[in-house]
Amino acid sequence: MPDPSTHRRAGTPRKPDPAWAEWSHAWTRHIPTLTGRTDLKVVVAPGAGGGAPACYYPHHARIEVDAGHIGDDPGVADPWRAGHKRLVPAAYGLLVHEAAHATHSGWHTPAGTPPVVAAVADLLEESRAEKRQRTRRRYDRQWLRTAVTSLISVDDAPVDDPWHAGWVAGLLLARVDARIITAKDARTAKAAVTRVIGRNRLRQLRDLWRQAHLVDDHDARAMLAIAHQWCQVLGIDPHRQPDIPLADLGVFPGVLAAAIGDYLAAAYGLTPAEHLAAGHGPPAGWTRRDPTPEEQRAARRLATRLQQARTHTKEAATVASTIPPGRLRTRQAIAAQAQREAGMIPTATPWRKRADQPPPKPVLHLAVLVDASGSMRRYASPMSSAAWILAHAARAGQAATCTIAFGHSVTLLTPPRTRPTHVLEIHTWGGTHTFIGAVKLADRLLGLRHQRTLRMLAVVSDGDLADVGPAQKLLTTLHRTGCAVLWLRPADLPGHTFDHTTTITVDDPVQAIEHLADAAVTALEHA
Repeated sequence: MPDPSTHRRAGTPRKPDPAWAEWSHAWTRHIPTLTGRTDLKVVVAPGAGGGAPACYYPHHARIEVDAGHIGDDPGVADPWRAGHKRLVPAAYGLLVHEAAHATHSGWHTPAGTPPVVAAVADLLEESRAEKRQRTRRRYDRQWLRTAVTSLISVDDAPVDDPWHAGWVAGLLLARVDARIITAKDARTAKAAVTRVIGRNRLRQLRDLWRQAHLVDDHDARAMLAIAHQWCQVLGIDPHRQPDIPLADLGVFPGVLAAAIGDYLAAAYGLTPAEHLAAGHGPPAGWTRRDPTPEEQRAARRLATRLQQARTHTKEAATVASTIPPGRLRTRQAIAAQAQREAGMIPTATPWRKRADQPPPKPVLHLAVLVDASGSMRRYASPMSSAAWILAHAARAGQAATCTIAFGHSVTLLTPPRTRPTHVLEIHTWGGTHTFIGAVKLADRLLGLRHQRTLRMLAVVSDGDLADVGPAQKLLTTLHRTGCAVLWLRPADLPGHTFDHTTTITVDDPVQAIEHLADAAVTALEHA
């Protein structure tokens, strides 16, 4: 969970980047307009912000903004022109947000304050400072509203518990009363928070953040007193639990994370699935290529197998028809006659007859996770092909698949229900500490815990993971909800075997592709 206190750091600022010097100079010249202060310096650079999208260093009178929120090219806009802010609204919104801190966050947390209390006070300071900025400069609201999308993340609410429910309330619902976002924007978040902590506690939290909005800019005592009351409402004793509550990595996100995801997706004009896919694109350096003729043939063969698996047996069924033979249905016959007399083409179906029909089959939801650590280098190219083949075959075979690589980061190779035009080549690097994030992403994309669908998770990995315990908890959860887990492990690599999985050792990467195809077909045949 990001810590709001990173917006007001006491550490060492980042060195300026010459490539972004014009942005730094232009925004330094502009910051007195936003703050009324002439002593502030603004630095725009890749990686600036002290670990946050942006931050304010009070002791250095300095604001930093991560240039990544502008883009890779400093020439995307001219920062000296007034209209540039509309080309980079998120980055400019971050500048306005930090200007609010520089102007109104004049209090500091005293030494010895329990971390959990300090975290709540800093959380409440976010909406309090923004409200003061909006009150002083009402047209800044549009930029502050845009900045919210950069300041929050679904990782802010990894589990559904009172602490994280309060966190979501402070991030979004408090900004409604600060008149930064609207009640409609936060409607889903309000429902999720209410579901976790109830109406009464949410009402008490709202009273507290509204009190915080009235606190003077330099009144640390009042902010910390409110933070103490916040903890009491949520049943947290700062003396018995001084540290910020940590989420169990082996628990899937719930309604709180979904609510934040819905908010962010709506803010960007995307569906939740599209927003998830947009946030897990390939790292720099990953290459794309045209599919080979063999890959195209493999996709067609798999599509045929999937279609046959859905229709390999037929069952007796009753179907409606507009023409005989069959059993006449009087009401439908009268409707057909009335349609003809009215000069319409008859759409009624007066006849019912017996016919052999393929049994209805559910849509297969298949997520494939590919280990992109260094030890799996031999499997990178074949699994890149498999991702493309599965995506193309699924569209024809009425299945929904996604392929995700996990290594140094989580990379979505093929989103569900898409037909990629190019094969994305996996680059192996780093370790396997992102496996947990990959499983959770697959669940959010395909609903792997949804018990009314046909689901399967396939993992291609040696099983040498950084967090074995939490990973096993996630796999056990999927198993208990009826989601099959297939684990393909290279025979020549040592690794860990997980419970509640069907583990198959493979001698070469081509076998892995065949096992994935066979598993998908078998799942449909036995549905």
